[in-house]
Amino acid sequence: MPVTARKFAVPAILMLLAGGCSTTGEIDETGGITAIRSACPTVAVPAGTGDITLFDPPASRTAAAIDVAAVLTNVRSTCADATDDIVTTVSFDIQARRAAFDAPRDVDFPYFITVVRGGSAVIAKRVGHVTVHFNAGQDRASASGQATSTISRAAATLSDDVRKKLTEKRKAGGSDAAVDPLTRPEIRQAVLRATFEALVGFQLTDDQLKYNATR
Repeated sequence: MPVTARKFAVPAILMLLAGGCSTTGEIDETGGITAIRSACPTVAVPAGTGDITLFDPPASRTAAAIDVAAVLTNVRSTCADATDDIVTTVSFDIQARRAAFDAPRDVDFPYFITVVRGGSAVIAKRVGHVTVHFNAGQDRASASGQATSTISRAAATLSDDVRKKLTEKRKAGGSDAAVDPLTRPEIRQAVLRATFEALVGFQLTDDQLKYNATR
């Protein structure tokens, strides 16, 4: 499942639990569109953390001083949600390029995986490392990495009351036909609390984050 830079918002559409009778893209009686809601987290790369640049000397920021540049790409995930714990395995590749390639070299790249709840609350984070090996005379090389996240099924499941409000049928012409349940603060907050993301990216220093944001 390829992913792109993180950009999160609760969609203003009717959300159903997986296994419901509606199908993705089905038009309901009110003219709205239904969608299937999965307990599995959305997987993404946060903006600004998908690439890293190393300089020599480290304090320089000129193009001539770029030592190694790398991107975190080909992100995909699998989700095992048949038990009380929802385990998501995220795999990715790191593709790197170096300026001087006469000798063999190993370059260590730190990465993180973090679980975010409700679009902003970080509830868990782990840092790992992937080593990219360059052979002598080789200016480009790559390596693969993998990380996992675990989320409680109970935390990612909407209550029966919220599910009922989200999925109840509304008749055309009725007083509530044009009212999106997600406009109600208590419903929207309940959906946010049960919504998780698994985010993966390079573990950057403050200077590296600033460089990515301003280059």
